[in-house]
Amino acid sequence: MEQQTQLSSQTRLNRSRAPKLKPTKTKRLKRRMLQLFMLLIVFILLGGGWFYLTPSGSNLRYMMADTLITSQHRYLAKYLIGQDELDKRVADYNKKFDQMADVKDNHNINLAAHPEGSVGIEPITHKTFKGYLMYVHDPKMIRVVTTNIVGEGERVLSMVKRTGAIAGVNGGAFDDPNWEGNGFKPAGIVMSGGKVLYKGNGMNAKVNVVGIDKNGLMIAGRYTPNQLVKMGVSEAVTFQPKFIVNGKGLIKSEADGWGIAPRTSMAQLKDGTIVFVVIDGRQPGYSVGATLYDVQNILLEKGAVTAANLDGGSSTVLVKDDQVVNKPSSKYGPRYLPTAFLVFDHPDQVNALNIWSGINMNNFDSSKKRTQSSDAA
Repeated sequence: MEQQTQLSSQTRLNRSRAPKLKPTKTKRLKRRMLQLFMLLIVFILLGGGWFYLTPSGSNLRYMMADTLITSQHRYLAKYLIGQDELDKRVADYNKKFDQMADVKDNHNINLAAHPEGSVGIEPITHKTFKGYLMYVHDPKMIRVVTTNIVGEGERVLSMVKRTGAIAGVNGGAFDDPNWEGNGFKPAGIVMSGGKVLYKGNGMNAKVNVVGIDKNGLMIAGRYTPNQLVKMGVSEAVTFQPKFIVNGKGLIKSEADGWGIAPRTSMAQLKDGTIVFVVIDGRQPGYSVGATLYDVQNILLEKGAVTAANLDGGSSTVLVKDDQVVNKPSSKYGPRYLPTAFLVFDHPDQVNALNIWSGINMNNFDSSKKRTQSSDAA
């Protein structure tokens, strides 16, 4: 019995001294993958909670939604904020823009004070975007020019070359189904040389406009075409919002800046100089784009008294000396558009044709593709 006890103790001792078997590489890999998977689940839960339940997360989520709203992928915004909230947000923006448009402008501009010289370009460099400011010291040098192709829009570079303009930027809004429109049908109103070339809803319907009167004063806000004619407005297109009035910004924070996107805006300084802002975007590593709040801050720093937004996104383009200066975001190059603001040495000699005369625009198909010949222009 004593011998059996000694053998049992020796067996236990031998077992305790025996080397432990190491887990195989496969088991270690599986264990590591399980740990990483569990860690990922934790991060997702924490990140989702922050993204949807905290003020900072919600601010980012709505910023992302606003950015999508201004792009050709607007429908994706519903996955961030829901379809009902998406519809409400678009409606709220339109309502807010109309309210901004109705803020009274005292037009505290000294048109006789503008400096000599015609056009100057200044680059903009920011940590998240790049772009340009174009100064037009004599506002009377600016004219609205329209496409010259029946049924289709025209690139701003083509407009500049065709008319002999010094420079130009993209103009107003247009019918753009699925962001693939042919660029022929404007939205709202088009005026050039004091003539109403297009009035989508008639002469008595208020629309948001950006333009210049016959004296060189910038006009922005909600007006009927009849009102614009009586006011002596010479050049005008439709877009929104007006965001600087009487030298004060109307956009109160980054969250109200309508997302991050390529931007084109127009402003006027106290001495009458017109400033066009062109910001590139949707190009990570070069320029992701700017909010309207960013643009507002740039213009306020430059002393803008009045400012309003123009069509942006893939339409954003700046042409000077028969060259595209910026980097448009579309992989297909600058878009085909119905209107542009161009700068001329002899603006009185410019005659913008009413390309829409005699065409029933109510039945016009804006999704019809351009012909190969016009693409090559």
